[in-house]
Amino acid sequence: MQRWSGLGRRLSQLAACPSEVVRPYQEVPGPRPLPIIGNTWRFLPVVGDIEVSDVAAVSQKLYDVYGKIVRLSGLTGRPDLVFVFDPDEAEKVYRAEGDTPYRPSMPCIVKYKTEVRKEFFGELPGVIGVHGEPWRTFRTRVQKPILQPRVVKQYIAPIQTVTELFIERMLEMKDENDEMPDDFDNEVHKWSLECIGRIALDVRLGCLDRNLPNNSEPQKIIDAAKFALRKIAILELKAPYWRYFPTTTWRKYIENMDYFRSVCMKYIQMALENLKKKDNKQELSLLERILETEKDPKIACILALDLILVGIDTISMAVCSVLYQLATRPEEQQKMHEELVRIMPDPNCQLTSEMLDKMVYLKSFIKEVLRMYSTVIGIGRVLQEDTVLCGYRIPSGTQLVFPSIVMGSIEGYVSEPHRFLPERWMKCDRDNHYIHPFASLPYGFGARMCLGRRFADLEMQILLAKLIRTYRIEYFHEPLEYKVTFMYAPDGNLKLKMSKRKE
Repeated sequence: MQRWSGLGRRLSQLAACPSEVVRPYQEVPGPRPLPIIGNTWRFLPVVGDIEVSDVAAVSQKLYDVYGKIVRLSGLTGRPDLVFVFDPDEAEKVYRAEGDTPYRPSMPCIVKYKTEVRKEFFGELPGVIGVHGEPWRTFRTRVQKPILQPRVVKQYIAPIQTVTELFIERMLEMKDENDEMPDDFDNEVHKWSLECIGRIALDVRLGCLDRNLPNNSEPQKIIDAAKFALRKIAILELKAPYWRYFPTTTWRKYIENMDYFRSVCMKYIQMALENLKKKDNKQELSLLERILETEKDPKIACILALDLILVGIDTISMAVCSVLYQLATRPEEQQKMHEELVRIMPDPNCQLTSEMLDKMVYLKSFIKEVLRMYSTVIGIGRVLQEDTVLCGYRIPSGTQLVFPSIVMGSIEGYVSEPHRFLPERWMKCDRDNHYIHPFASLPYGFGARMCLGRRFADLEMQILLAKLIRTYRIEYFHEPLEYKVTFMYAPDGNLKLKMSKRKE
């Protein structure tokens, strides 16, 4: 990153927003590309100065050196990336994009869905890596049941059952110091997959069974999800040789995606058989609602695949981050516990939607973690028409990145941005603490907002409610640094100490 200095200070002044004079795109500041190899060399081992795992720090450095708008050009096999660190400009783009926003294409997923397995995905390949009319048509057909609050409420009891089983497993996992094992993050992935499997596939996958073998279906699903997601950055940011010949990483990527499809179709077929036997008076599940309205069961399979592919790692890493922050912030954890005692006098009670609605501090704590340690470090868009941003004319087709991890901590958009303050999200305290509504968007915005966000919130809220109501979580080891795999999360062994509270 030192090689990016030089004109940094002056360029950051040029990038100030807004500007009375609209400057051309070529003048957008950014690290200078080298002849022929451009900026791709920065991602190469040994000689490069960008590690994929440090993308969050790289984003912060880009802002510090160049200002509110930065152009990263000369990336082999892909268009420029323009980073925009201004929530006002982000809002302008989001509100102008209509009902078919374009995200950066995620070429490896696009290639898999539209070329490698085109015969399966056909004309409606889902919501992940899909854009334009095919995306809008697919989302329109599946979004009504998945976003209906009454459908989401159906899953409070099932997710609670899975969560209680997970907490029992946590008690079994504890070592002689009452600490979680080194691979605790994998155990969180098992809980997440069990929840998503219950929602998307109407099945208990058995992820929380004791002594789950490495070759079991649940563990293979987890491993496949981790590989498929965590190799996206490698496939798309480094030199894209896989586009021209099948590299080892690309072949394994295809194998993992194929495994996903086979598992999803197996359980979709089982759900179809169960639906035929179901009494008309019984309330339909999310999957059954889709199967009942869609003639082709592949629609349900593709939705399930997208939900599982993105959901396992996203929710798991968010939970690891939230638990780590709770463990290292005893005062905030105590406030959460006191709120839970008021709402749940009996720690063994069954949660209801009314109880969850009252957990204001708990929800605010999650929001504050996602502001300061955003699991998804940025939101991408592809401009569909020429647009003036931060005083520069940005051409149609440019790929924009709005780095939430940086925007959520910029003075002026957030009051006391470096202070961890859940109260900033509570109505009773908003007069004292300000946050720009577009500075922190963990689930995105508008038509392309995360389709499974209601379920993600539900899973995290239930886990924290059941865990913190009865147990204290602590951490007594060296502080963990945050790194990017596919998600931004604590890097290292999450050896949390779990002890029962005295009441």
